[in-house]
Amino acid sequence: MSVALSPKVKSSLTRFKIMAVIVGIGLLLLVAEVVLHYGFDNDSLIWWSQIHGFLYLLYVITVADLGFRVKWSLPKMIGVMLAGVVPFFSFVMERKVAREVEGSSADTLAG
Repeated sequence: MSVALSPKVKSSLTRFKIMAVIVGIGLLLLVAEVVLHYGFDNDSLIWWSQIHGFLYLLYVITVADLGFRVKWSLPKMIGVMLAGVVPFFSFVMERKVAREVEGSSADTLAG
């Protein structure tokens, strides 16, 4: 059953989904940068670490925005934020959070 989210939660969720994918891809690039730098003495991606840090900061802000709107506990927010530091986990968390937020809207209206 598809239930409409409030416009503010919907926009926060959309921003979170976008940032989770961007940070996930960015983290994979960061891993490649570290492997190239330390494994092959190749600095072709050395510029990426600062950009990734900025993108991760935006991810943390979008998680906090969504978390406050859907009334998550602080430990849950921190857990979702930390998902952005483990390769591939931000992709998994993005799907889990989207299902949870979209499902909680249906539960709230049904109950």
